[in-house]
Amino acid sequence: MKSDILSFECDYNNGAHPDVLRHLTETNDLMTLTYGQDIFTLRAAEKIKAVCDQPDAEVFLLSGGTQANATVIDGMLRSYEAVLCAKTGHINVHEAGAVEMSGHKVIGLPHHDGKLSAADLDRWMTVFEHDESRDHVAQPGLVYISFPTEMGTLYHAAELASLYETCHHHGLRLFVDGARLGYGLASPDNDITFPFLAHHCDAFYIGGTKVGALCGEAVVFAPGCCPRQFFTIIKRHGALLAKGRLVGVQFDALFTDDLYLRISRHAIEKARQLKQILTDSGLQPFIDSPTNQQFMVIPNEWMHRLEEHVLFTHWEPYDDHHTVCRFVTSWATTDDDLAQLKALFHGLKKP
Repeated sequence: MKSDILSFECDYNNGAHPDVLRHLTETNDLMTLTYGQDIFTLRAAEKIKAVCDQPDAEVFLLSGGTQANATVIDGMLRSYEAVLCAKTGHINVHEAGAVEMSGHKVIGLPHHDGKLSAADLDRWMTVFEHDESRDHVAQPGLVYISFPTEMGTLYHAAELASLYETCHHHGLRLFVDGARLGYGLASPDNDITFPFLAHHCDAFYIGGTKVGALCGEAVVFAPGCCPRQFFTIIKRHGALLAKGRLVGVQFDALFTDDLYLRISRHAIEKARQLKQILTDSGLQPFIDSPTNQQFMVIPNEWMHRLEEHVLFTHWEPYDDHHTVCRFVTSWATTDDDLAQLKALFHGLKKP
């Protein structure tokens, strides 16, 4: 059954990739241990360590992205510590204060196309360290970034390495939100690999929910960086599945035969085609995104007409007559989806 309305609203608007569903079905009758001790979770963890070239890393499978962010940040910080991120960071704008619910202040810093720079971080930390009243405020303990960023942009390897070095210079840990990690790694503009990422942060997670899984994220801690009793912390945050195999089976499939990156490359190719359709229609990109999120400045008249046929995100007002809108591709985007969207734009009157 296919909906009559096109959906470019997000990258988790489908179920799961057929190979993931097949693996779930084929293993359904097997009885396993619970809470992530099943053979599929253990096997997925070993595959992830291998692809990251981090045999001594520690891997945990959690239920979702917000749970992963809130749980990891709470686990890595002391009770009085805060987390630093770009003002546009997902934990600062789109997670309903989930991190702050656990008592950790989120401090937004200036961003450049959604990215936090090492220079801005160093400048902020230098001012903090010379503040005579610093003991009266929340103490920075961790830096959060996402890859790709909330704006679909990418950190290059040199930027990530510089940020990691700056974090450690100031005694901070670095945590990378990888909800859309596959789409970042698959971009032709990317120069970061799984091993490079794993060796240039203290913790990161591999998004499954937005990259072919029904649900689930794989948190990876660099050797020696995993918080004590992290399993218990996961349980405390309600992010632990009794049937841990549900996520384990899916990541076992995603990290077999390069499936994770193969389906991510599909989304990036469809995003390239999507961007061409939008720019050929005379639209102006709000930001030059090399990943699966495309942000366009759309005349409000067009936007209201498109709403009748297409789901997309109204990101923010651009001016009195235009709105920034986000269109997103995924592993499930088809040529037919793009053809229908192209026909809709062709039918719109030029602004």
